[in-house]
Amino acid sequence: MRNVYHDELSGLVDTLVEMTQLAESAMTRATTALLDTDRELAETVISADRRIDDLQRDLEDRAVGVLARQSPVATDLRVVVTALRMSSSLERMGDLARHVAKLARLRYPDPVVPAELRATVLEMGQVAERIVAKAGSVIASRDLALAAEMELDDDQMDALHRQVFEQVLGRTWDHPTEVAVDLTLCSRYYERFADHAVSVAKSVLFLVTGSRDEDVAAQHF
Repeated sequence: MRNVYHDELSGLVDTLVEMTQLAESAMTRATTALLDTDRELAETVISADRRIDDLQRDLEDRAVGVLARQSPVATDLRVVVTALRMSSSLERMGDLARHVAKLARLRYPDPVVPAELRATVLEMGQVAERIVAKAGSVIASRDLALAAEMELDDDQMDALHRQVFEQVLGRTWDHPTEVAVDLTLCSRYYERFADHAVSVAKSVLFLVTGSRDEDVAAQHF
């Protein structure tokens, strides 16, 4: 029975890692669709988001089952609790990738991103890919040093987010209001994607240390 119990806990972690992989793929493809005005690719991102949603619901059902049958304590209980929290963040990350893809689909065949901001948005996509890949590794390995690196990635995303706003609000901006709104939303999607990844890392910190105390967190973040 104990082997089954530990297999159930391991299965929760495996599902979380799979969700990070799907979120990474979704955001990678959404960024490509956005920059290449590829409507078909955008559609694949939008339709594939159902898989992440299904995994979250399945994980929730299994986590509740573990709580009901096994009454876990200490670290095992933290595994279940943090799995529920992380799955919610990862599901939201999938939604944010879908939102980026929907922007690409909405404006097709026109580009969403003007030439002068393509490099910035491309970099936002690259940071998003990197931070969610690290989230998957952190979940699997409980590597707090790697989790701490994610704060730096998040800072980089925040800086890129500010760059978009500075350009949209700058005196040289000569694009329609619609373009400014689209870019503001898009930039926000990437910024929130990174925020949710950091939330995952902080959940792993709680899993490992058993504390959300700021002093404990400061040692790692």
